Amino acid sequence: MTGPGGPGAVMPPLSARVLLLAALVVAPLLPATRATAQTVDERFTVCLACHGADGQSRIPETPSLGGQPSFFVVAQLFLFREGRRENAAMVAAAKGLTNRDLTAFAERVTRLPPPPPPEEPPDPARFARGRALTLRHPCGVCHNPDFSGREQMPRLANQREDYLLRSMREYKSGARLGYGGAMAQELAGLSDQDLIDLAYFLSHQGARP
Repeated sequence: MTGPGGPGAVMPPLSARVLLLAALVVAPLLPATRATAQTVDERFTVCLACHGADGQSRIPETPSLGGQPSFFVVAQLFLFREGRRENAAMVAAAKGLTNRDLTAFAERVTRLPPPPPPEEPPDPARFARGRALTLRHPCGVCHNPDFSGREQMPRLANQREDYLLRSMREYKSGARLGYGGAMAQELAGLSDQDLIDLAYFLSHQGARP
């Protein structure tokens, strides 16, 4: 593939371009005007109506935002804004956001507390199966040993179980864009039951037995 430099220029992989652009977005910016801040606050309030005012979603297959790394938030909003992730509601919400808006949204997300562990005790067998799968795959390497997420890798701990399962299914099938295809590659050899067990384990982090 050739880039804008001419026939001999090589365009970097999509994942590299996304991370580069996201890095540029999170670079230091001039302070926002009050009008811009108000606009972002209003739009962010609309986001919380679905994602949870306390950072914890209560809507099926809608992710909790609390505890997500700011870099990850910027990168995902960028993908939605550019139409590189398929979700009609999110693409519409991100449409027209400036780079300054993306960083402002990310800053607000970082102020939300991470979702707490479920109150009900986990099923020991399901929890053990999911934990064993994370030990055989680099889940804890990329997403941190406690699955809190870092940089462009999202927080998985105590995320909604149904959202985790849907996301992994989409990564495995290729329906969802990842960074360099890493997620599709890691999930390629797993069965659907494996994905169910993984989602259960990750969503029950810190739950009392």
